[in-house]
Amino acid sequence: MSGRARLALCAWAATVMASCALLPLVDPATWILQAAILLAIQSGVGAATRRVPLARPLTVAAQALVALLLLTLVFARRQALAGFVPGPQAMQHFADLLRQGSDDIARYAIPAPLESDGIRLMLIGGVLAIGLLVDTLAVTYRSAAPAGLPLLALYSVAAGLSDGGTDWLWFLLAAAGYLMLLLAEGRERLSQWGRVFGGTPRVPGEPDGPLAPVRTGRRIGAVALGIALVVPLLPLPEIQGGLLAEARGGVGSGTGGGGTIAAVNPLVSLRDNLNQDEDRTAMVLRTDSDDISDMYLRIVSLDDFDGTTWKPAKRHITAVPDAFPAPAGLGADVRRAQVTTRVSAADWYAQDWLPMPYPPSGVSVRGKWRYEPVGMTLVGDHGQTTRGETYEVRSLDVRPTAQQLASAPQAPGRIRQQYTKVPGSLPAVVARTARQITRDATSDYGRAVALQDWFALTGGFQYDTQVEVGSGPDAIAVFLRDKQGFCVHFSFAMAAMARTLGIPARVAVGFAPGTVQSDGSVAVSLKDAHAWPELYFEGVGWTRFEPTPTRGTTPSYTQPDTSNPNVPASPQASSSAGAAPSAAPSASASCSVQAKKLGECAAALPLTPGRSDDSSIPWWAIATWALLGLAAVTVLLLPMLWRVRRRAVRLASAQHGPGRESDTRNEETPAVPGGAAARDGAAGHVLAVWRELIDTAWDYGIPPDEALTPRKAAARIVRLGELEGPAAASVHRVAGAVEQVLYAPRPRAEAGLAEDVRRMRAALRARAGRRTRLRATVAPRSAVRALWDLSARWNALTSRWSQRRTRWAQQIRRPSGQRAG
Repeated sequence: MSGRARLALCAWAATVMASCALLPLVDPATWILQAAILLAIQSGVGAATRRVPLARPLTVAAQALVALLLLTLVFARRQALAGFVPGPQAMQHFADLLRQGSDDIARYAIPAPLESDGIRLMLIGGVLAIGLLVDTLAVTYRSAAPAGLPLLALYSVAAGLSDGGTDWLWFLLAAAGYLMLLLAEGRERLSQWGRVFGGTPRVPGEPDGPLAPVRTGRRIGAVALGIALVVPLLPLPEIQGGLLAEARGGVGSGTGGGGTIAAVNPLVSLRDNLNQDEDRTAMVLRTDSDDISDMYLRIVSLDDFDGTTWKPAKRHITAVPDAFPAPAGLGADVRRAQVTTRVSAADWYAQDWLPMPYPPSGVSVRGKWRYEPVGMTLVGDHGQTTRGETYEVRSLDVRPTAQQLASAPQAPGRIRQQYTKVPGSLPAVVARTARQITRDATSDYGRAVALQDWFALTGGFQYDTQVEVGSGPDAIAVFLRDKQGFCVHFSFAMAAMARTLGIPARVAVGFAPGTVQSDGSVAVSLKDAHAWPELYFEGVGWTRFEPTPTRGTTPSYTQPDTSNPNVPASPQASSSAGAAPSAAPSASASCSVQAKKLGECAAALPLTPGRSDDSSIPWWAIATWALLGLAAVTVLLLPMLWRVRRRAVRLASAQHGPGRESDTRNEETPAVPGGAAARDGAAGHVLAVWRELIDTAWDYGIPPDEALTPRKAAARIVRLGELEGPAAASVHRVAGAVEQVLYAPRPRAEAGLAEDVRRMRAALRARAGRRTRLRATVAPRSAVRALWDLSARWNALTSRWSQRRTRWAQQIRRPSGQRAG
């Protein structure tokens, strides 16, 4: 096996070994076999094109084209031309798969199911892209050291998303693959020096061992890997956070990761806050809202229900956008108003998530924060917390009417699929009780109001923060039986019941409205910590309900509307508990259950209609169009790239003399006398320069005439190109050198021929018009020789194959026992 072939094999193996770090992200891990096979085909194409050989940019383009064809064959066969040629439909299918993969990544926790074609396309396509970079750097351009950067990027992304205990194994594989690549390149480089550095046999008669530098490199690599694996096990000071660190904290302490938000349980911290002996002010708000009764500060949403508890699913987080997109499901006909709230957190209050009114439309905050787009929340990165922070939040105060909620259409399928999941371990009494409570309701809105009023008004429940949160699948059933608990129990139970009725539901954790101070500010204390259910209604989005008695404020849109038969008109329906800003205690403490029953709580003020705009372009669409544009530009520039490469090789051959190996050995023999002899020694380099002179004149509009002698061809170029002085002399000097090497008994190369060609090219360019110069650069006429070269090589290949087939046929037909004559 040649040195370059061995290097290509090591590049393939290094990419596959680094890709193993992605195995914990999906289940099952069978995709790695398919990726390895496709990567092998891509690497094989690179090896074949380098053996032809093609110019380096053409080799990379051929590999990229084959990778696209392979991905089309695997993922878009039905939409492609002939099953593998990508067309507009195939590209659209790729865009759909990427969008699906992005949605699935946001929806599924690790490990994600491999059944998702979008995730599989991202994995295999990413491995092929990394493999192409590694092969290009290490093999095509013979620079293995920089090839470690794409391998490091692949491993880093995988390690940042994975939370398993086998990260050391994936690091070992990736590092071993990179070291193997470096050693292969070093061995290939040393082999070009012959046996100067060869080691002598240790035992007489045994074959030589590895080269000494290679053997030393192996030892250094083994020691480096050992140190990298042992050092993290030492009791060194811990460094919290990191760009790809995992968010380990809940509503209390912890660090926010820059890559994902882990599924954590914030309920213990919430219960501890409510049971504080000494109430402490955590935040002070100043808002331009006329009504603080709905000023809930939302921290995080719990959307993953396993039958035991609710917790936030692990989701990807991104940079904080300047303007947040419109909340999911909010229609243009729902009343809203823009509200600006300035929040100042206490110096002792260290929270990983940023408390904000929901839905936020923008935030101005210092520090290292990241944005989780599904829950529209901000999480701290590199240990960033709210301690002593002051920030400003722009949010929407959304106030739908009861009729809008009652007439809401069914939620989209993806929302229902994710937010109506109920585990089989949930006791049957939960669904049975939910159906019994809502038996008279005729819409999802009516069922939601019935559940809220049963918990808050008519069900006989008591608020008690000393009750344990509860664990196990029977926790909700025990709460329904004992009818004692605090906001966690009420919100969990209502959200679970809503899901059993087919209503998308989740739980939000944060703070209820605080207490208005004499200076107009609002103080939010630890005892205002709260949890509440959010139910999804198409056209309105995620909507807050308040089932916890004596806590929070009952939404105004749960007030009965007798004009609509779909809206519940029970006398027990809740009314709003809004209160205008004053020095009195907040509505969270002043509006009792009895006042709610009598309808004595003031209604919230009407809001001015607003409008939300979501004009952001999905990242996958930008990436797809960017790749298509790059591919189109690359195809258009291929003639120029080929011509630049060919010119450099020819002129370098003349400068370095016959001792330098170059691609000129693969050019066609010039159609001049003595062409067979011109292949050896100095004559070949002179003729390469002559071919470059002929092609340069062709690029500027002087087509070649192979019937002319070199002297007459040079005179023709000087005449048609209107060359004078040094430029004309340079052309004649190159022609004279050609005649000298063709006809002299002992041909020799003259110095300075490459500079003569450059001088002629500069003169032609100076006399040419703008259009001619542009065409000579971007679309040179002589680039057609690339097609001629391919055709000639194809004909030679088919001729050799035909001759071999003829010999094989003759051997088969030859009678046994006879000799060939």
